[in-house]
Amino acid sequence: MSQSLAFANGWNLARTLMVCVVIFRAGTGGYGAMPATEYDGDPAAIVHEFDPFQR
Repeated sequence: MSQSLAFANGWNLARTLMVCVVIFRAGTGGYGAMPATEYDGDPAAIVHEFDPFQR
């Protein structure tokens, strides 16, 4: 997944589910988006975190 697509999907996921979402760099060179509570990978791989409650 490209970085811009990961950011768009991450923001949409955070606002729809009202959960914190992390954007991370995968080992294959792509990007991924998933709920922060389910991410158990390397913290250094996190590129951005969306918090729907933050203003």
